[in-house]
Amino acid sequence: MLDLSYLRENLEQARARLAHRGYAFDVETFKRLDGERKHFIQEVELLRQRLKAGSAEIGKLKREKADTSGLQNQMTEVSEQIKALEIPMKAAEDKLSEMAAVMPNLPDPSVPLGFTEAENVEVRRVGEVPKFDFEPKAHWDIGPALGILDSERGSKVTGSRFYYLAGRGARLERALIQFMLDIQTKENGYTEVIPPLMVNRQSLYGTSQLPKFEEDLFWIKGTDYGLIPTAEVPLTNLYRDEIIDGERLPLKFVAYTPCFRSEAGSYGKDVRGIFRVHQFNKVEIVKFSTAEESNNDLETLTADAEKILQRLELPYRVVIHCAGDMGFGATKGYDLEVWLPGQNTYREISSCSNFGDFQSRRANIRYRPGGGGKLRFAHTLNGSGLAVGRTWIALIENFQQSDGSVRIPKALQPYFDNQVEIRRETVL
Repeated sequence: MLDLSYLRENLEQARARLAHRGYAFDVETFKRLDGERKHFIQEVELLRQRLKAGSAEIGKLKREKADTSGLQNQMTEVSEQIKALEIPMKAAEDKLSEMAAVMPNLPDPSVPLGFTEAENVEVRRVGEVPKFDFEPKAHWDIGPALGILDSERGSKVTGSRFYYLAGRGARLERALIQFMLDIQTKENGYTEVIPPLMVNRQSLYGTSQLPKFEEDLFWIKGTDYGLIPTAEVPLTNLYRDEIIDGERLPLKFVAYTPCFRSEAGSYGKDVRGIFRVHQFNKVEIVKFSTAEESNNDLETLTADAEKILQRLELPYRVVIHCAGDMGFGATKGYDLEVWLPGQNTYREISSCSNFGDFQSRRANIRYRPGGGGKLRFAHTLNGSGLAVGRTWIALIENFQQSDGSVRIPKALQPYFDNQVEIRRETVL
């Protein structure tokens, strides 16, 4: 959530910055509501001062054994006036909060301008795109031919955008999860966490999935719980309504979880294969930082995610989001896009974002600077390290061989019983 004080003091600047995100800030409505709120606060404060003075006078009269009934009646009326004014005051405050809850974060000054994915700016390319002496296939052809991927049965058992992995296909997914966790914990210094897979509405509000993206979530009927769309939600909410010792920052956590998304609004997009599905595995990395260091921490977090692709010898590129294409809560973000030979293009495999204090204001996550001082809102960051299913796709497509088998990259072989390739098997 944006700082309301900043909005009050920088209305036109905020309008211009939000316009870069494609959001029309209704400044006039904000000013009117804020004016109403200020008016009611002033009226209530004057009445409270009158009530305080009256209470002191009543105490004095009682000590003097004088009659206080008339003054007490007046103070009762003042109390009722305060209660009556607090209703429209709260209504104005609630409406301001509702406005702020659907405003996206302000873009960092270093973010390029633009509104679409096509206007994102490539930062670097890493690795060589493989050259084949045969026509490379997509994973939706390679997997079924090897007997390790079955989307038809997934659709039968559940519905569209569900699938089975079997045999070495399932083993490959498990190997990737363990490999990613080992890199992030043993080399990159993250603390592993196994979080809840269901979270309450307050947690989803804290990380800004609510209220804007409610239709993207799966809800547990009869409860206040939703299935997590990403481990970002339970990891970030670890410190909701808490104060962190600033000496401990940055704090770094990693979690492997299944993730659940309805993919609302993606009808007709990525209908082939398993690139965009309702249930998928992901290794998520999250940081808690300070205002001074969060953009530096974004660079290291992005590098931590890149390390997985580098070790797996997967070619990829890094792009910085333009202002209008960033995630709702991000102030700055990068996408890692892996090369998929079967589709002859780069596709997103990780999104790494700095949220500034946007999430921590919603979740009330604060820290006390080292040596004491005024409490400050922490800065939060997260990224996929990586999306496991999409990494599975990238391996299958980039390391396919002319006979239909798939080579296992050297770094992953110890996690795969030292096997060097996947060949056809019948397991289902």
